[in-house]
Amino acid sequence: MRNYLVLLITTLTILINSQYRVLAQDSSGVQYRGTIIEILEETTEESRVIYQKLLVRLSNKENVEVENKTRETGRNLTYRVGDKVILQSFEVGETQTMFITDYDRTGFLIFIFAVFTILSVMIGKKHGLYSVVGMIFSFFIIFKFMLPQIVSGKNPIIITILTALLITPITFYLSHGFNKKTHVSIFSTGIALILTSILTSLSISLAKLTGYSTEEAVFLQVSVESINMKGILLSGIIIGLLGILDDVTVSQSSTVMQLKKLNPNMGTLELYQNAMVIGRDHITSMINTLVLVYAGAAMPLLLLFSNSQQPALFVVNMESVSEEIIRTLLGSIGLIMVVPISTFFAAVVAE
Repeated sequence: MRNYLVLLITTLTILINSQYRVLAQDSSGVQYRGTIIEILEETTEESRVIYQKLLVRLSNKENVEVENKTRETGRNLTYRVGDKVILQSFEVGETQTMFITDYDRTGFLIFIFAVFTILSVMIGKKHGLYSVVGMIFSFFIIFKFMLPQIVSGKNPIIITILTALLITPITFYLSHGFNKKTHVSIFSTGIALILTSILTSLSISLAKLTGYSTEEAVFLQVSVESINMKGILLSGIIIGLLGILDDVTVSQSSTVMQLKKLNPNMGTLELYQNAMVIGRDHITSMINTLVLVYAGAAMPLLLLFSNSQQPALFVVNMESVSEEIIRTLLGSIGLIMVVPISTFFAAVVAE
């Protein structure tokens, strides 16, 4: 346990130091980190702050005056002494002006990640630690391989499938070890991803989804003209599905292996039938989980349309809503398919 804690602390220290170095590099350009040390002026209207003049101390110890005009920006953000913020500078003629772009949340993000990692190691022991390492590896592959390749104009579908092929075996073996259970899980995940990718591609085409249902997609198309937005939509669905399949395939494979261990006389068919009883429970609970996760992510959109005077069928037909519905249903279909697939192969291998 002591070795795990040493490795954990070392990893967190490297992450924290690297994060602050990146921010320091940003501060030498147009972005700055700072702390509000004094409110020089504040104007209110109907108990709401509409203007502030703030004194901010930058990370390089320089003090600057910054204005916060909430009425003009439409963002009702009121800053207080001690708030850590991110600033950006720009030049108007020969004058350099700074404004606050957002709160600096780096410290809390590092804190909550540390809590997550510590709990993973304390409860999951070495498997918990290896899972965190696998998660970091997944992010590394996504940000260093997948996203740059897509931005450069490569086919998003091919790149995403290659990313899945890189992430799946490494993260599975790190988290669950090199054994029959993991072999079956990787193989079953691969089959389910292929089937779901084909189904997703057909669904996007038949539903006439363009991939432009969000402002971010429109901005991305403007900044990166060569990008394939339909492919980006499919890529997002595949990557989201990958995490769900990990849980299901490993659970079903583990169930079969444990049943075989408890009763070595069980044949392939009997193992499959008994494991599918648990698998069906897994399907029902995970489908509900998927729906709630996607509903939570799309909550502002759902609230917006719940107040709409348009007919329900018209609202559902809008691309932004249809996209979320199709995403949820495709994830559920992939989940349903992978349960019998992983259970069957695990039963064959266990025999």
